[in-house]
Amino acid sequence: MTEPLAALPVARPAGRPFDPPAELARLRAEQPLRRFVFPDGHAGWLALGHSQVRAVLSDPRFSSRYELQHYPLADVGPIPSAPIGDLTGLDAPEHTRYRKLLTGKFTVRRMNLLTERAEALTKEHLDAMEAAGPGADLVEAFARPVPAVMICELLGVPYDDRDRFQSLAATVAGGATAEEQYAAYTEITRYIGDLVVLKRAHPTDDLLSDLTSTELSDEELGGIGGFLLGAGLDTTTNMIALGTFALLEHPDQLALLRADPGLAGKAVEELMRFLTITHTGARAALEDVELDGQVIRAGETVALSMAAANRDPLRYPDPDVLDLRREAAGHLGFGHGIHQCLGQQLARVEMRAALPALATRFPTLRLAVAPEEVPTRDGMDIYGVHRLPVTW
Repeated sequence: MTEPLAALPVARPAGRPFDPPAELARLRAEQPLRRFVFPDGHAGWLALGHSQVRAVLSDPRFSSRYELQHYPLADVGPIPSAPIGDLTGLDAPEHTRYRKLLTGKFTVRRMNLLTERAEALTKEHLDAMEAAGPGADLVEAFARPVPAVMICELLGVPYDDRDRFQSLAATVAGGATAEEQYAAYTEITRYIGDLVVLKRAHPTDDLLSDLTSTELSDEELGGIGGFLLGAGLDTTTNMIALGTFALLEHPDQLALLRADPGLAGKAVEELMRFLTITHTGARAALEDVELDGQVIRAGETVALSMAAANRDPLRYPDPDVLDLRREAAGHLGFGHGIHQCLGQQLARVEMRAALPALATRFPTLRLAVAPEEVPTRDGMDIYGVHRLPVTW
C-alpha cells in the first residue's frame, strides 16, 4: 500500500479554472481508494474513482451524520450535528421521514410544470440586461435572481419580501464575513419561521403551505425552508454563472448550444459533470466495510472527491474535454444514493431555460475582463465565481 496522503490537493491548475487539482488525476490512477490523514489528524480514507465514490454514497453502512465525520478540507474541530430540517446530515430513519414528505413535491413531472415560469423569468432578466445596455455582472443580473425568484415562489415568499429575502440569501451564500453570514442565516430562519405560522393560518398554493398539512412541527418546517433555500439557490446560481464562463472559454461548445437550443438537456448534464461545483464530500463508516480489497474500519471517515470521480477515464472517455454532445449519465454532480440532490429536477429546469436563452439572446456575449481576472470561489464548499463581468 502507498503512503497515506498527508493533504488533499486543492489548488487548481494555473489558467484552468474549470479543472480540479491536477494532482487528483495522478492519485486516482495510482490508487483510487487510499489512506488519507485528515487536517485534524484523523487517519481515514480518500476515494477518487467514480466506482469507489459511487459505492460509498450508495452504501447505508456509511453515515451522512456530520458529528461522526471529519472535515477533509480544513481542521474545523468537532463538527456539530445537523440543524433541524437539514436532510444532508441525517441517516435513516430520520432522513427517510423528511425525504418521503418532500420527494412528492419535487417529482420530474411537477418540476417540468415550472418550465414555463423559468423561461418567463429568464426572459424578464435578459430583457432587463439588454435595456440597461452592454456590460453587467452576470451573477447579480441573471445567475442569482432567476433561481432566487423560483425558490421564493416555490416556498411561497410574498412578493414584497423577495428583495430582502434575496439579499439575505446572497449574504449567506458568500462574499461576506462569517459573522455577517451567520446573522443573515439567523434572520432567514426567523423569517421562515414567521412565514410558516402565516401559512398555517392562511395557506396558499406553495410548498410551505402544502407541508403545513403534514405532521411536521413549525420548527421542522422552518428548518426545511432554510435548508431548501440554501440547497436551491447557491448551487444553481454558481452553475449558471460558472457554466456560462466555461462556455465562453469553449466557444465551439457555445456555438453548438446556440445553433441547437434542444441540446440544453445534454449540455446541463455535461456541465454538471465537467464543473462538479460540489467537489468534495465525506461519509463515516458505521461498521467495518470492505471496498476495493481494503477494509474501512468502523469510525473512519472517507473523503469523497466528486471532482476526481467525474473526471475518471474509466467512466468517461476524454473526461477533461467539455463535450455538450456527451452522454454524461451517471455523473455525481447531484450526488448519488438516498441523499442525491432533492431539488435536482428544479435545477435542471432552471439551467435548461437559462443557458440557451442567454446564448441566443446575446450572440456576441463575451467576458469584460481577462479570464484570469474573474474572481473564483477558491476554498469554498461550493465552487463557482463571485462575479462574472460580461459585455456584448
